[in-house]
Amino acid sequence: MEPEDQVAEDDWSAALMEQGSEGGDASLAEEWGAALAEQGTTRNASDVAAEWATMIEDGESDNLPELAGNDRTLNQDEIDSVLGFSMRELSASGAGGVRAIVDSGVVQYERLPMLEIVFDRMIRLLSTSLRNLFQDNVEVTLDNITSVRFGDYVNAIPLPTLLGVFKADPWENSGLVTVDTNLAYATFDLLLGGKRGGSSSRLDGRPFTAIEMTLVRRLVEIILADLQLSFQPLSPVSFLIDRIETNPRFATITRPGNAAILIGLRLDVDGRGGGMQILFPYATLEPIRELLTQSFMGEKLGRDQVWEGHLATEIWQADVTMEAVLHEMMLPLKRVMRLKVGDTLMFDAKPSDLVTVRCGDWALTQGRIGRVDGSIAVQVTRPLRRSRTTLQAYEASMNNHSDG
Repeated sequence: MEPEDQVAEDDWSAALMEQGSEGGDASLAEEWGAALAEQGTTRNASDVAAEWATMIEDGESDNLPELAGNDRTLNQDEIDSVLGFSMRELSASGAGGVRAIVDSGVVQYERLPMLEIVFDRMIRLLSTSLRNLFQDNVEVTLDNITSVRFGDYVNAIPLPTLLGVFKADPWENSGLVTVDTNLAYATFDLLLGGKRGGSSSRLDGRPFTAIEMTLVRRLVEIILADLQLSFQPLSPVSFLIDRIETNPRFATITRPGNAAILIGLRLDVDGRGGGMQILFPYATLEPIRELLTQSFMGEKLGRDQVWEGHLATEIWQADVTMEAVLHEMMLPLKRVMRLKVGDTLMFDAKPSDLVTVRCGDWALTQGRIGRVDGSIAVQVTRPLRRSRTTLQAYEASMNNHSDG
């Protein structure tokens, strides 16, 4: 067999193997054999077709993984790679596969150390306040602080539930307190004389009554009062409850795509209790974001008063170059280029006119030019122009310029 015939036979064999289950069909084999005969193959077409059928039946495709069937079973490493749970992939470039698609909608939590301290203080205050309310020991724990999108959180709230919408003054924004059903019914039992030590009864299929919503409103007011005291050392704020809602769609306080910080708390009273969540949109905490990024109370956020005083002293003792500008005039560029030694420029100024004293590009004051002991001198006739920009205002303007 010639080399060209061998290449043609290999190509037709590969095409036949791609047909999968149709490869054993006698009529199709005869057609391929006739095609080979037209190519000038010296071998019998029926013999070639029979060999192809035998190759498929004997599993010759096992030597060609790329041509294997769709029923091949994936091993564990391949499954982890598809789902994005490969430890090597996670350590190298983050999540991949399906997990990367899922995690693409997750909002990264901005670390706010002072916010964690605020809620630690709130837990201590809340334990005392709720003990006075329930007349029993209350254990309050902080589950986690995460960052979510508001729309995803609202859609995931299980029903029935009670949501307290509150206003933050003077931050001029709102927040949300979510009380789950278990905590709500535990509150009803404890405040309305239920049995101690037993599980709270839950009545499904009915809305909350006005009395029950009033009791939950009282619980939310106590929580917001302690939260307000917790923020007091950091920034004065007043949390005022606006309304109690049972439908999450009526508790919309920001756009669904906006990021928010979710704080999860758990309350346990005499073996009963439930979860509670406080949600702050990032827009609500924006006025005090710099304060929340502090590592400890009173941090100057990089400002060092000793360094500032030393810098001011060095600037006060620094030597600067002053320039006395006699006169300024505008000339065409072609005339300036034709100037040569000996040319005279006529200034529209008199000897008694004031000259401008500059330091670099800044005009400081004005003076009158004269002569003292054979040297040209300038007599200052006006006080120095003081800068109206403080160091803090200058830094704020530079930050705004860099952000823009």
